Order: sequence, then structure tokens, then C-alpha cells
Amino acid sequence: MFKNRITIEDKALFDEYLNSFDYKTSGLTFTSIFMWKAINNFKYEIINDYLCITGDSFLEASEPEPFLFPPLTKKGFYDPESLSDTIDKIRATFESHGYIFSIRLLPFHMIDIIETAKPKQMDFFSDRPNYDYVYLAKDLIELKGKKYHSKKNHLNYFKSNFDYKYVPLSSSMMDECLELNNKINNEKEINANEMVLLKMEEEALKEAFNNYENAGFLGGAIIINDKIEAFTMGGPSGKKTMVVHIEKANPEFRGLYQAINNEFCRHECNTVKYVNREEDMGIPGLRKAKISYRPVKYIEKYIAMFKKDL
Repeated sequence: MFKNRITIEDKALFDEYLNSFDYKTSGLTFTSIFMWKAINNFKYEIINDYLCITGDSFLEASEPEPFLFPPLTKKGFYDPESLSDTIDKIRATFESHGYIFSIRLLPFHMIDIIETAKPKQMDFFSDRPNYDYVYLAKDLIELKGKKYHSKKNHLNYFKSNFDYKYVPLSSSMMDECLELNNKINNEKEINANEMVLLKMEEEALKEAFNNYENAGFLGGAIIINDKIEAFTMGGPSGKKTMVVHIEKANPEFRGLYQAINNEFCRHECNTVKYVNREEDMGIPGLRKAKISYRPVKYIEKYIAMFKKDL
């Protein structure tokens, strides 16, 4: 519905908006938006000085459903009147194309902003599969205490039994990382829906690697016997948080997942307070793994819809 496709040349514009307000969510970072832009059909327009982004959601229905991200401000605050008018204009565009309007990936702390702009007109629904898992960087680096006993054991085993090297990730490693990613995915026993999501993730990976340095990604890889056996990739969210978008490790090496997580945090997250490891997408195994690292908080996200449309 919107016309402007997101390119690497838009980074300065997006950063101006994304950095002016503490959105907190993993999806509202330039690295996340950029790597998923093609898969989720992200497009944007500036309306009433708000940066407005639409996309297609794949988690809630069998067919992609268009949605609006929370409109982004570059002023550090929201004016209820102009925000209300912005929402009305975008809703009209949705309806002209035959779609029901919704705001998705709305962080909990922005519900009051939308409610003030549209008092008693919208309902807000918890979107649990898209909750972000947030950890203290210090916890993931030190792995102290009983709650991390199992993680520390796996990490110590890896360090004691494998000769490895951690190196910063770069675009030159794309082919080898994609080869590892394919190997891991092909050896998994998963259902058809999860495989679709993994294929989307593979395309997002290619998008990220093709503009890795210019888009501002940060990552690392573990090399064993001159071969990349694990890699991770993320990007900053404000000054206090690092978001981890991708983490892959060859399961043949016990403790490798713990090692790539720990090494990345030690090298790239030692100047931030939090590490956001994104959502679990409702996948049971992924939810179990994210909970096992003991998040200190969740970034709750909601879906907002007009009551008249329900």
C-alpha cells in the first residue's frame, strides 16, 4: 500500500526516527527492519511528520496480513491530534485496498499513546509469540550462580575439548555462513510451518550479509579446524541494548551454542546493559531455549484494532 521501499540509503532517515524515542522492541531497529524488509514487504511513508511503516504478518494467519508498525516520531514525543489524523489516513488506505486496519508489534508502554490519540476507540490484544526476551548482558557474560549451572557446564566442556577461535563477523563470510545455516536446517526434524519460517530467515540472512557493514550489523563467528561452525548477528537498540537477530551453531559440537552466545556477549555486549534475544514466534523449542537463559524482563507487544472492526 505504501510506495517507498526501504534501501540502505534510508538508514540516516530511519536512525533519526528510531533513536528519538525509546521503543525498546527488537523489531524497531534499523538492522531488523532492513534484513526483513523483502520478506515482510516493508514499505514506508512520512505522514504528519511520522515515519509510518507497513508490512505483512505471517504468524497469525495462513495468508499474509498487512499491518502498521507503531508510527515513529522524531520529536521524542507524540502529539495526540496529529497522531490521530495519521492513523485515520492510514486506516483509509487499508480499507481502500480491502484490508482491516491493525497496529502490530506495539510495545506495552505505547498503548497509552495510541489510546490518548484514539480514546475508547481501539482494543489491545496481547501478542505473546512476539514478546521479546531481555537479559542482563552481565549475566550472559559471567554465567554465575545455580541458574546458569547447566549452561556453564556445557560451555566449560566446549572450551576443554575443542580448539576454537572467535572472530568478528563480516560480509566476506556470507557463503560459508549460509552453507552452515542450510546444514543445520536440513538436519532438523521440524514441521512444515517452522520450515517456512526458517526459509524466510535464510532470505533475511542474505539481505543482511549483502549490506552487513553499511547497515550497522555486529556479529561474530567461531572457527574450528579452519571452518565456521557457529555465527551470530545483531544490532544496537538505543545506547543500552544489543539485539541478537540470528544465532546458529553446529549441534555436533556440545556446548557450541553456549560458546557463541557467551563470546558474542563478551566481545560485543560489554558496553551495554541489556541483550534482547527477540521473540520465540510461538515455537515451543525456541521458547524453552530462551526461557532457559533466565530473562530479566519481557518486552510485551500488542495488536491494536478498532472496536468497529472486531
